[in-house]
Amino acid sequence: MTTPTETPTVRPEEVLIEAISGMLAGLSHVAVGASSPIPGAAAFLTNSRAPTKTRVSILGSERNFFNEGARELFDLAGQGRIDAFFLSGGQIDGQANVNLVAVGDYRKPKARFPGSFGSAHMYYLVPRVILFRWEHSRRTLVEQVDFISAPGVSPANVHRPGGPHALITNLCLFDFDRQRARFRLRSVHPGHSLEEVRDQTGFDFDLPEDGQVPFTPTPDAATLETIRGPVARRLAEVYPTFAARVFDLGSAA
Repeated sequence: MTTPTETPTVRPEEVLIEAISGMLAGLSHVAVGASSPIPGAAAFLTNSRAPTKTRVSILGSERNFFNEGARELFDLAGQGRIDAFFLSGGQIDGQANVNLVAVGDYRKPKARFPGSFGSAHMYYLVPRVILFRWEHSRRTLVEQVDFISAPGVSPANVHRPGGPHALITNLCLFDFDRQRARFRLRSVHPGHSLEEVRDQTGFDFDLPEDGQVPFTPTPDAATLETIRGPVARRLAEVYPTFAARVFDLGSAA
């Protein structure tokens, strides 16, 4: 138990969990993919703060609300019944385009990714899509993606209720302005700097209007107890490897 006078050591993953949870507050239904442990933990944290308000569905979990897997997920998105979802990609560019197909020439790629699956469908329909990429580098955050699996913005005459809300990485948090089709740096995670973010980002981005970039807030002691206790235990049921590595919880926890 951490006493009020102690300052607990905060893991980098916990900074992201708290930041993402803040973006999910007040939403009715949050859906998470099968390979997204940090967003999953953030959704569980949000649920722990408002258990009667925020419904969490995780593909691959025995406790999810999807009786028919991804097909039901897509149907619910089409009905406007999912408020937030998470997307990642081998490449993400400054207009929030996502590449889940290949790097280089499509016919002779340098690398191939798993594929788009339903990413474009979810990107168009879910109001708050949060882009997530743990590796923040010029290799992953590029000026222009080599293949657009899911476009960040659409022409004005295209009906699109969904789209990118933010991008969070291991270095920082960006907001996305859909009207200007640009990212704005909201905060830099503790231990990192604006100069590091600029050096590792392949696209141009805006700064806050006052030019001052704050640090991403860290979770307080009570929140850390929740993350490392009930949230971590729920997470271990779906993402046992991640829970074991980050929270020292075995797969049977």
